[in-house]
Amino acid sequence: MPDNITVAGVAVDTRHWIGGRRVACADTFTDHSPIDGSVLGEIARGGPAEAEAAVAAARDAFPAWAATSRTERARLLHAIADGVEKRIEELAIVETTDNGALLRSHRRGVMPRVAHNFRFFADWLLRLDHEDFETRGHTNHVSWDPAGPCVLITPWNAPLMLATWKVAPALAAGNTVVLKPAEWSPLTASLLADIAAEAGLPAGVLNVVQGYGSEIGDALTSHSDVRRISFTGSVPTARRIAASAAGNLTPLSLELGGKSPLLVFADADLDLAVDLAVEQYDNAGQVCLAGTRLLVEEPVAEEFTRRFVEKASALTQGDPRDEATDIGPNIHPRQLEKIDGFVQRAVAAGARAVIGGHRKDGQYYAPTLLTDVAQDSEIVQEEVFGPILTLQTFAGEDEAVRLANDTRFGLAATVATGDRERAERVSARLVAGTVWVNCFFVRDLQAPFGGSRQSGVGREGGTWSFDFYCDLKNTVTAPKGWNQDHG
Repeated sequence: MPDNITVAGVAVDTRHWIGGRRVACADTFTDHSPIDGSVLGEIARGGPAEAEAAVAAARDAFPAWAATSRTERARLLHAIADGVEKRIEELAIVETTDNGALLRSHRRGVMPRVAHNFRFFADWLLRLDHEDFETRGHTNHVSWDPAGPCVLITPWNAPLMLATWKVAPALAAGNTVVLKPAEWSPLTASLLADIAAEAGLPAGVLNVVQGYGSEIGDALTSHSDVRRISFTGSVPTARRIAASAAGNLTPLSLELGGKSPLLVFADADLDLAVDLAVEQYDNAGQVCLAGTRLLVEEPVAEEFTRRFVEKASALTQGDPRDEATDIGPNIHPRQLEKIDGFVQRAVAAGARAVIGGHRKDGQYYAPTLLTDVAQDSEIVQEEVFGPILTLQTFAGEDEAVRLANDTRFGLAATVATGDRERAERVSARLVAGTVWVNCFFVRDLQAPFGGSRQSGVGREGGTWSFDFYCDLKNTVTAPKGWNQDHG
């Protein structure tokens, strides 16, 4: 197979990146663009041999990288951020072509955030410390020791941003990394390897291997030399990873699915509430945090629905490279089949499609709002990961909270209300890793991010990331017993 493909004028190497060099393999898989189904190229399809080589490279590079000063590690992360910023346009068009998300979002928000991920964790590293404290005259000193090689497995809905949420803190902490991107959107991970190498990151510190699911994943997650595993994706895959990691008791960080509620109280600013609700169609509904269950207080439900339908019907769906497009395609024909299956089963069970409810040409699904849905129905309980929202009504706070918490997930929740005290009461009762009040998707890397229940294990962000990627050590020193004072 050719070593490079050209995507929208950008050369992308299709081989693995292992130990500071490109590595080909005999097997490949075909990468398609969701925009029009066109073939982008053949991608190296790794298996156990590539997994072993990548972990070995990370293991061999670890001692020197762990011994590298914090200042130097931070400098190199800033250099990677510089490289990302120089290539924002290239990264944006490649990722849009590969996963179908809006080009305007990649240019203005996503790729600048990729650079910010590296800068944030570089800066956080330099101020990461616990103050020493005393116990009966003995001094306690807490240090953050790098854990070792880390396997990072990332999803297809925001490939580079979600990868760098993991890569940046893992590298900052002094660990080496094996990154396995999603097979449906692998291209920008390859570009990241180039950028890191150009920035001067030592060979073996960052490795990128491509492949299909368990073909390479099991070999990575069961490897005895791997010290941390971080995964973002589905609950079933997380169960498989956990089982694979169990033999070595490898610590896991899991950011999984969601079925998040968006609660609209009668005292809310309805225009704001409608805007928040329509925003849940972002990225064609392929957002784990999306508030896909609209819960609306009965007195305003009819007016809310009318305004929602009017605003949602005005969205422009089409080519994500067009500046005027609001909603692009779904990632893969298999995902489109899954989405349509959910909708058709819901309609057959009595749900009503107020808008949408059908496929469009290609890999596009019409933004859909379903009403007349039962709380225990599949469409309310299971993550669809497409532009599908449901609407239910409630009579008061107690019912709102009961409905909001009545799933196996607990990733996020959004509350629209004009009453500050109500916002505090309701937020305190919601089972969620993040609660947004009169806003959505405001994400500060200082804050903990993750889910409750089956939405995940652990938290990412700020010190929480370093807690995971480091082995914390407490050194207790007695006040006496020294042979001499070295000053």
